[in-house]
Amino acid sequence: MPPRDNPTARQARLGGELRKLRDRAGKTAREAAGLLSTDQARISHIEAGRIGISEERIRKLAVFYACSDTALIDALCDITREHRGQYWWDEYRGVLLPGFLNVAELEHHASYLRYLQPVTFPGILQTEDHAHALFNSALPKLPANEVQARVEHRMRRQSILDRDSPPDVEAIVHEAALRMRVGGRKVARRQLEHLIQMSERPDIMLRIIPFTSEEFFHLTQTVLYAGGVVPQLDTVQIDNTYDGRLLDAVAELEKHRTLFDFAEQASLEPAESRSFIHHIAREL
Repeated sequence: MPPRDNPTARQARLGGELRKLRDRAGKTAREAAGLLSTDQARISHIEAGRIGISEERIRKLAVFYACSDTALIDALCDITREHRGQYWWDEYRGVLLPGFLNVAELEHHASYLRYLQPVTFPGILQTEDHAHALFNSALPKLPANEVQARVEHRMRRQSILDRDSPPDVEAIVHEAALRMRVGGRKVARRQLEHLIQMSERPDIMLRIIPFTSEEFFHLTQTVLYAGGVVPQLDTVQIDNTYDGRLLDAVAELEKHRTLFDFAEQASLEPAESRSFIHHIAREL
């Protein structure tokens, strides 16, 4: 089977974690290739996510790398059993940019989710009308079928909240997002009312950073922190206008955990945040 041209984020992460284990063990790609009776180029492809690897081989490498973290190895083996076409977002492959698929995949597999939003709301907490207005305002203007695909994809992401055991969600949103009249007054009001309703769920904690905050001034981009099934598989997604960056370096994860903790301290408590949103909704 030829190497994949475009591995998924999960496939790339599996390869990256295997590379980290090898580096930590002080082993070369040539030595790993010798263990698996293959060539060095194949090891490079595996570590780039361009070629798959069996569970048996992962466990063999784990022993060779002296990795005793069974929870991590089990989690990596779980990824090997995933395949394209298994999940709903695969329907959008070739329709939407890979970044859309990556965030859906990230949210689906996360044990918990933390969102930091400067001028928008987390996609999983948006109404359909709000999402439609957002995508319709893109420049250059998107074709109608592209807008529809993006809205549909965003609404389907919300299915994680309907699971028997949904991930815990924390959303820290700046007041600026609440003041944006995306889609006009009626759409904006319905979006705020939806936020209030969703924030009453036990698995969702919504906090607002008001303009009056004198402590937090670092909200310049949308950030998602997705907790993995093991901490080593935590991932940060930095959103931008056209796509998003995925970060998993230890220093980056620590930096963004600190960022979220700081933002949380500067935000209103959940009950106070609900009252704050209700007050703004009444003004519309």
